Amino acid sequence: MDAGLKVARFISVVVPVYNSELILPALIKRLAPALASLASRYEVVLVNDGSRDQSWKVIQELSRSFPCVRGINLMRNYGQHNALLCGIRAARFDTLVTMDDDLQHPPEEIHKLLAKLDEGFEAVYGFPEHQQHGLLRDIASGLTKLALQKSMGAETARHVSAFRAFRTQARDAFASYHSPFISIDVVLTWATTRFVAIQVRHDPRQTGISNYTFGMLFRHAMNMMTGFSTLPLQLANLMGFLCTAFGGVILVFVVGRYLLYGSVQGFTFLASIIAIFSGAQLLALGIIGEYLARMHFRMMERPTYTVREQIVPRDEVAA
Repeated sequence: MDAGLKVARFISVVVPVYNSELILPALIKRLAPALASLASRYEVVLVNDGSRDQSWKVIQELSRSFPCVRGINLMRNYGQHNALLCGIRAARFDTLVTMDDDLQHPPEEIHKLLAKLDEGFEAVYGFPEHQQHGLLRDIASGLTKLALQKSMGAETARHVSAFRAFRTQARDAFASYHSPFISIDVVLTWATTRFVAIQVRHDPRQTGISNYTFGMLFRHAMNMMTGFSTLPLQLANLMGFLCTAFGGVILVFVVGRYLLYGSVQGFTFLASIIAIFSGAQLLALGIIGEYLARMHFRMMERPTYTVREQIVPRDEVAA
C-alpha cells in the first residue's frame, strides 16, 4: 500500500466476543500487523458479550500488551448485533471494520474491503466462496438472508456477512436507536444504499464450535422480519383475502349442491374448512402479536445493551 494512503487512514476494528478465551491472543497477533500495514492509527475494540469463560480476563491482559486493544465488558449476553452496536458507537476512527472472533475472517483480507471503500462504496461485505454448515444451519442461514433481503431491499443482502467495512459516519443514522432488537445490516440501509459484496478467503474455525444454532438464526430472521419490515403483515392480509375468496367458492359449491341434489353432505369436508379458517386467523393474530410485543418492549425501554466496565483507550495508538 502507498505510504501516503497509510498515513491518511484511521481504522477501528470491532469484534464481538463470546466464549473465545483460547482464540483471542491469536486473533490480536494477526490483527495488529495487518492493521499496521494499512493505517497510521488503528484500534481493536473487543466487546465481551457476557462470556461464561475467561474472555474478559484475556481481553484485559491483551490491552496491557497491545496498545491498540480496547475492551468493553457487557453486563450479560445481549447477542452479536447488540454487542456490535456497542462497539460501533465506541469506535473513534473514520473507517470501521467488523469481524468475528474465531479467525474465520482472516485479518489479512481486510485490505480488500478497504480497497472497495476507496472506490466510493460506503459499505462493503466480504463473503466466502464456500461456507459449509449442517443442513439445518444452512436452511436457517438461508431464511435469515431471505428475511434480510426483504428488510434491506437490496440484492447485496444475499451476500451479507459479519465481515464488513463502512464509514463511521454511517452510524449517525442510528445514533438514537434504542430498541432491544437490532440488525446492523438493516440499520446501515438507513444511512446508505451504496453497498457492495466481494469474495474473500474464509478460513476454518480454529477452535470450538459456532455459537449460532438453528433456533438462534431462526429467531434472528423473525426479529428482522417483524422488527424492520411490514412484509409479514402484508402476507397475513393476502392470506386473509385468499381464505375469503376460498370461502366464497365453497359457499357457491354448497349452495349449488343444495339446489341440484336437495341436501349437503360431508361433515369431514366442513370440519376441514373450519380448520383452515381457524388456522389462518390464529396465524394472522400471531403475526400481529409479534408486532405488538416489539411495541411493548420498546415502550418498556429495554436497553439494547448495558456496559459493566471498559478499558480506557490509551492516547496513542501506534502503527
